[in-house]
Formats: sequence, structure tokens, C-alpha cells
Amino acid sequence: MTIWAYVVRRIALAFLVLFGVATITFLMVRIVPSDPAAVYVGSNARPAQIAQARRILGLDKPLYVQYAIYMKNLVKGDWGDSLRTKRPVLQDILHFFPMSLELIISALIVAAIFGIVFGVATAHRKGKWIDHVMRIFSTGGVAIPAFWLALMLQIVFFRVLHLLPVAGPSDILVAQAHPITSVTGMPVIDALLTGNWPAFTDSVRHLILPMLCLAAYPMGVIMRMTRSSMLEAMGNDYIRMARAMGVPPRTLLYKDALKNAFGPVLTVIGLTFAYSLTGTFFVELIFAWPGLGQYATTSVLSTDYPAIMGVTIMVATAYVLVNLVVDLAQALLDPRIALS
Repeated sequence: MTIWAYVVRRIALAFLVLFGVATITFLMVRIVPSDPAAVYVGSNARPAQIAQARRILGLDKPLYVQYAIYMKNLVKGDWGDSLRTKRPVLQDILHFFPMSLELIISALIVAAIFGIVFGVATAHRKGKWIDHVMRIFSTGGVAIPAFWLALMLQIVFFRVLHLLPVAGPSDILVAQAHPITSVTGMPVIDALLTGNWPAFTDSVRHLILPMLCLAAYPMGVIMRMTRSSMLEAMGNDYIRMARAMGVPPRTLLYKDALKNAFGPVLTVIGLTFAYSLTGTFFVELIFAWPGLGQYATTSVLSTDYPAIMGVTIMVATAYVLVNLVVDLAQALLDPRIALS
């Protein structure tokens, strides 16, 4: 199968997955014991206002008609209007998503770098003290709940050491004195692109704690997978042959073993990216980070079902795309992998 045929096949399957996600989400939000019309109108609404809102939202129609209208609008890019913000859901998601994306990408970069470096080091020194310490560290990163780690980081770095801000994407005074011109919607990137160095420094300081909190789990998983894959690769016959022929250990470790062990590691990185899309919800809530996670949490608490459905579809789409990119990258890195 050619790479283009594989891509077309995967995209077709992706549409089926997203169709299933949209259908299940539509049915699930209709089961929730809440009246969207009352949420739309607000508190202290009169029955006549609620009835009018039901007509505006199309809730007076049969369920199958509502489903058909929703799927038709979804294909056209109309994801409905938020009951809480009264704005189009897609517009809200595109506004909040860049903040989450900046947090997720920075966390995964840190997790991938340190996870691979420590994983290689522990595999190279199997059974020694650094191996035991790093294995405990990686297990802790996977096992510790994100909300507990977030609170501990706030206590240590803000309350005790007074080194980093406790929450928010920026300091109010810095934001007023050096406002960031929006280019991508990501404060750190926008401040860097526009040369706003005071805002850049402030944004980086606010990013560190939520980034470390979100990077803990992926780093532990990547470290353990790198160690396992490296040990398997270093036990192969071609590595023994190269070692017997006098190939330098560093070359064996980084050029031969790591290259062949990187396939499973790349898969794990892709899966942890998908995990971070939902794992960021708790982190954003604790650190008052105005991203997609905070938007989703607020939507769930207010029973804003169009927003809930929109966030679910957005996360599912990102998950499918990341898995497709990872599979293609694996096939390009390792010719032994067949696209099928």
C-alpha cells in the first residue's frame, strides 16, 4: 500500500470515528437531567421565556430531527452557540485552544527531552544506582495525581521559595505596561515574535509551573519506554557484533541502539499528547490558565451542552490526527514497518 493510499484510508476511518463520537456525545448530553433552554435564558427566567428559548434552540423538535440538524450544521462548520457565552462554540474553542496548545507542546518538549535522556542513561547503566533512582522517579511521575502535584509545586515555588507566580498566564501590571500583540494566541510565542521581552519573560515564568505539572506523567512514561526499548535493542545480535568489532560505546548507544528503539518511544509521545489534551483540564483549573480545559470545565459545570459537544469533537479530532502523524513518522523512520 502506498503512503497516499494509506493516508486516504486513515482519513476515511477518522471521519467514521468522529461521526461515532459526535453521535454518542449528542445522545449522552440529551440524557443529562437539565433543561438547556433554562440555562440559555439564565436564572429567574419565566416559563414563557424558557418556551421561546426552546424554539430558538430547536429543542421543541423530535430528537431525530435535532440530530439531523446538528450533524448537518457540524459538517458546515457550525458547531452551535454556547449557552453560557452566547458565542459560536467553534469561535470559543479557537480562542481558548492556543493557550492549551502552548502549555501542552512545552510540556511534551520537556517530557520528551528529559524522558529520552534519562531513559538512555538508565538503560546504559542497568542495575546501578542511577537506574534505581530514575525508575523510582519515573514511577512517581506516572503515579502522582496531577492536582496534588500542582498544589505541591505552588506551595514550594510560590509560598516557600517565592520564585515563581502561583497562577494565571501573566502578571496584571506587566500585561498593562507591555500588552502582547496577538499573532498565534500563544503568549510566549507572540511575545517572542513581536520582541516584547518583558512580556516574554513574564509569560515564561507563569508557564513553568503548569508545564512541569503537565510534563510529569508523559516524562515518566517516555522514560520507562525508552529504557525498555533500549535494553531490547542493545540485546540484538547486530549490537553484539558491532561491540565485538570495536565500535565505540557512544556510537552504539546513540546511533544504532537509540535509532532502532525510537519507534515505540515515538508512539508513546503521540499517545501522551492525546492524554495531555484532557490531562490539562485539572492543571488549567488549578493554575487559572485560560485554555480549553478551563473552558470545558466551566461548560460542564454550567451544563452548556453545545460547548461540551464541541470540546469533545475537538479533542477527538486532535487525537486522530496525532495518531496518523505518529504512524506516518514511524513508517518514514523505520522502513521495516509496512503501511497497512
